[in-house]
Formats: sequence, structure tokens, C-alpha cells
Amino acid sequence: MTDPALRLALDVGPLYGHRTGVGVAVDGLFDALQRSPAVDVAGYLVSGRARAIEEHRRLPIPGIVASHVWSRVDHPRVDRWLGSAEVIHGTNYVAPPSSLPTIISVYDCWFLRHPECANPLVRRAGQTLRRAVARGAWVHVSSEATAVQARELLETDRVIMIHLGPPPPPPPVSALSRPLIAARIAGRQFVVAIGTEERRKDVGLLVQAFSIVGADAPDIWLVLAGARGDDSDAVDAAIEALPPIVRSRVARLGPVDDNTKHWLLRQASVLAYPSLDEGFGFPILEAQLAATPVVARNVGAIAEIAGTGAHLVDDRDPEQFALGLQRVLDPGSTRLTLIESGNRNVKRFDWDATASDLIELYDRARRAVP
Repeated sequence: MTDPALRLALDVGPLYGHRTGVGVAVDGLFDALQRSPAVDVAGYLVSGRARAIEEHRRLPIPGIVASHVWSRVDHPRVDRWLGSAEVIHGTNYVAPPSSLPTIISVYDCWFLRHPECANPLVRRAGQTLRRAVARGAWVHVSSEATAVQARELLETDRVIMIHLGPPPPPPPVSALSRPLIAARIAGRQFVVAIGTEERRKDVGLLVQAFSIVGADAPDIWLVLAGARGDDSDAVDAAIEALPPIVRSRVARLGPVDDNTKHWLLRQASVLAYPSLDEGFGFPILEAQLAATPVVARNVGAIAEIAGTGAHLVDDRDPEQFALGLQRVLDPGSTRLTLIESGNRNVKRFDWDATASDLIELYDRARRAVP
């Protein structure tokens, strides 16, 4: 006789609205959990605005209210709204107060180590996370690098590392239309960076590095694809400081849809990833799936996730990052080796394995309750 399926309440809020890296993670995990007979998963979300699909349960408290209240007190508890759930998994750094065993996914610890760089909403999420850990919540992280930081900053040993799976495979080339937003760079050789212009992404350093690369290679462009963020003023200043002839070859696209993103990754000569810290890094794996070499800073989990499929730069120095870009832009053996290694590297990640390990964690948390 088989054991009954564990009843799980999973935060599906990241599936609504603009799809970020957390949304990609939750989408892959939710699909894998639904394929497993060992768990009965029900999605919930905390939002006063999102229109929940029929099979997802929206908790009757607006997200902004929950942000303020749960960062200070452990009420209202949500048990009555989650039906027969046995375990809660907060997939986006926070989980609501509950008497149920709780797992919280933490993808990076930048906002915990640098709260002065976070906006008020993110700072409150950090307070809510700390309260949940103090109540006994388990912390799921997706890299060993983040595990070390989480144990230190959250002062708990209940930190379990389980890698995420890969991002969705890119559409076939035949299905990718040339997006209008990128029409002016079609047919050109370019370096691309994808992500919000937040301080952690250090896009300003990339612009400084491009001043060196662009001066030596007059046919190379820099393409920045991502929404404005807390570091956009610094990016503005870095672009303005470029020589006019180099500045004219910087294309700042703003946020892009998935079709445009995949087109950019297919067409780019290099993905640049100059982050100050990373807990996983889906864009690295997306570039490897697109057979595009990566130049990245050797920080956080980047080496752990990229494997040998990226050229890593140790120092936070524009000249060193420029040297890395120049080396990979050269059509020699380094470039081909990175593409081949990246293709092998992505195969290490599997959503079914992620789901299986998390189900073990859910059961462990459930059994640990007195």
C-alpha cells in the first residue's frame, strides 16, 4: 500500500505579471511537482490585484498589506485558507505566518547583506523572512554559495541546497521573428546584457568595459535589455561618459518579451554578466542553450552554475572585464570551447530531480514537527 500524497500549498504569485527569474523557477518547479505522484500541490497567491486562475487560491489579504503586517507580527495566520495543506512552500523569499511546516526559497542574499541598497518592499520581505526562520521555517537555496551566506545571515542550520532545473529551451530559430525593437542591430555583432538595471547587476561596469572594447573594435555594439532600476542613474552617467563614436553603438532596449530575449541571445556574440553577486543565474543557462558564450564575474554561484561554459573575470575592474570580452569575441578556440562546454553544462540541471529533492525536504519538515 503506497503512502498518500503529501498535500502542499505552493506560492504561485511569481507566475503572475512580468515573468522574472523567480517566475521561471516557480513555473519549472510547479510543472515538475504536478508530474509527481508523491505530492498533491495546490497553488496560492497573496495579491489584491492579480486575477487568479480557477485552480489557484488567492488569500484574502492584499499583498501590500501583507508586506507591512507580516514583517512586524505573525498574524493573521493563513491555515484556515489553505484547506487540508500539510506543508507550505513560499517560493519568493517569504511565506505567510502559519502553524504548518514551512519551506522558503531564497535565491540570493544580496538584499540581506546590503539592506541599504534595497527598496522598502524588499527590506520588509527580509524582515518577514527572518521572522519565519525564527518560527522554524526551513530555507531552500539553489546554490552552495547562497547556502553559506544564508546560514550566516539568517543564523540557522535549516538551510538545504537543491539546484533548480534549466530554463525553458529556446524556440526553434524558424519560430523567432526579428523583433522591431531590435531592428537597428540586426546583422551587427554585439555584446548583450539581460536584466534589470539594479545595483547588483553592475551594468555601469559593463558600459565602462565597452568603452575599451568599442574603441578597439568599431563594428561591435553593446545591447542592454532590461527595465530601469535602482542603478539606472549610474548607467546613464556611464553611457554619457563614453566617447560619442562609442556611445552611438549602445542600444538600450528597456524590458523585452521572451521572443525578443531569445532572438537577442541567438544573435549575440557574447552574453555579458558582470554581477556583484548571483544565487543562480538563469541568463547564463539561457545563453548556453542558445550556443552563445558567456563572460561573467566570478562571484556568488556563477562558477558553480556556469561550470566550464563561461569565461570568468575575478576582479571588479572594467579593463579586466574588457579583456574577457575581447578574448571571447575573437573567433578562436576559446569561443568554440565555451560554446561546447556550455552545451554540456546545461544538461546537469533537471526539474524532476529538483522536485524529487524538494519533496524529500517537505517530508522532512513535516516529520520534524513535534
